[in-house]
Amino acid sequence: MKITSIELLRFSRSITVHAGPVDWLWVVLHTDQGVTGLGETYPCADVESAVIERSLAPVLLGSDPRRIERLWADMFLAVSYHGWAGAEMRAISAIDIALHDLAAKSAGIPVYQLLGGASQTSIPVYNTCYDHIDFLTEPVRLARELADSGIHAMKIWPFDPVAKRTGGQSISAEEIRQGLEPLRLIRQEFGDSMQVAMEFHGYWNLHCARLIVRGLEPLDPMWVEEILPQDNLSAYRELAAYTRLPLTISERLMTRFAFRELLELRAASVIMPDLCWCGGFTEARKIAALADTYYLPVAPHNCGGPVLHFASAHLAASLTNLLILETVRRHYADEYRGLLTASLVPQKGRLSLPAGRGLGVELDPSVRSHPRVAVKKIERSS
Repeated sequence: MKITSIELLRFSRSITVHAGPVDWLWVVLHTDQGVTGLGETYPCADVESAVIERSLAPVLLGSDPRRIERLWADMFLAVSYHGWAGAEMRAISAIDIALHDLAAKSAGIPVYQLLGGASQTSIPVYNTCYDHIDFLTEPVRLARELADSGIHAMKIWPFDPVAKRTGGQSISAEEIRQGLEPLRLIRQEFGDSMQVAMEFHGYWNLHCARLIVRGLEPLDPMWVEEILPQDNLSAYRELAAYTRLPLTISERLMTRFAFRELLELRAASVIMPDLCWCGGFTEARKIAALADTYYLPVAPHNCGGPVLHFASAHLAASLTNLLILETVRRHYADEYRGLLTASLVPQKGRLSLPAGRGLGVELDPSVRSHPRVAVKKIERSS
C-alpha cells in the first residue's frame, strides 16, 4: 500500500475564543488501494497546511502508510532543524491521526483496538462551558442544566476578564472574590455533586497564581488548569509545592519531550495532552505511558473539531490511566452538525466507544462544497 495523494480541507469558522479565531484543518490521505485516512488539527489551518505541503508531503507520498512509527520519525526529522513545537507538530499530529485511521480501517478494526484494545466500556466526560448559558452570570442555571443531562463535571474560566485587564500581573482581593463567585454559587447549590475545573489559559504570573489558588482551596475545584504560561515548568513546580490543589497542564505542551520535563519536576497532578497538538496517537500513547510511570492520570484535551472528538474517544477508551475526557456541548450539539457521517454525544455523562472501522467516521460528502471550506490536493510529481 502506498500514499498517492494528500487532501487538505481548510474550514474557516466565524467563531473566536479566548486566544482568537480558530479554524479547523482536515487531512485525508489517499492510497493506491482505495483506503483513506482522516485526520485533523487546529487553529491556524492555512499555516498547518503550508507545513504539510512544504515539509511533510515529500516524506509521505509514495510511502507505506502502515509504517506509522517510521513515518512519524521521518516527519519529525523533516521539521526538527528549524523547530517543531508549533505548527509543525500540529501538522504532524493531523497526519498521525489519519495514519492510525487508515491502518485500523485496513485491518478492519476500530482505532482503539489498534491502540491495544478498550480499557473501559464507556468514557466519563466533563463539559467545557463555551455555552449558550454564561457561567459568569448564570453559573447555577448552567450547572443544573448539565446535571439534568447526566453531566456532573464542568470547566469554567471566571478569572480571564481580570487577567485581560491587568495582563495577569496583578489582582486585588475584590477581584479574587469576584472570580471565585461562580464556583462558590455552584458549590452552595450542588455541594460536591458537581465537579468544577478551573481554567486560566496561562494568563497569570506566579505571584498572582499563589493568591488565586489560596482563595480557591476552600472551594475544592476539580483541578487548576494552566494558570501559568507553559514555558517555565520550574515555576509550576513552585506552585505545586505551594498548594494542595491538583494542577494540570496542558494542550500547549508538545511531544513526550516536553511532558517528560513536567513529570520529572512533579509539577502537575493531571496530564492533559491534545491529540491534534502533541504529536497524534503516536506521541499521546507515549505521554500517557510516561504519566502512568509516575502514577498520574490523563485527561485528554478535546476542544477542537469533530474529528478530534472521535479520535479523543478512541484514545480515552484505550488508556488504563484515564481520569476523564473533555467534551464541549456547544460543539457536539451544534457546531459539528452536518460535518461528519456520524455523531458522538454523551449519554448520562459518558461517551460510548466509537463504532466501526478506523475512527468510525468520515467527512460528510457535502463538506467539500461547503462555502467556508477550501480544498487542495497534493500529489506526487511525476
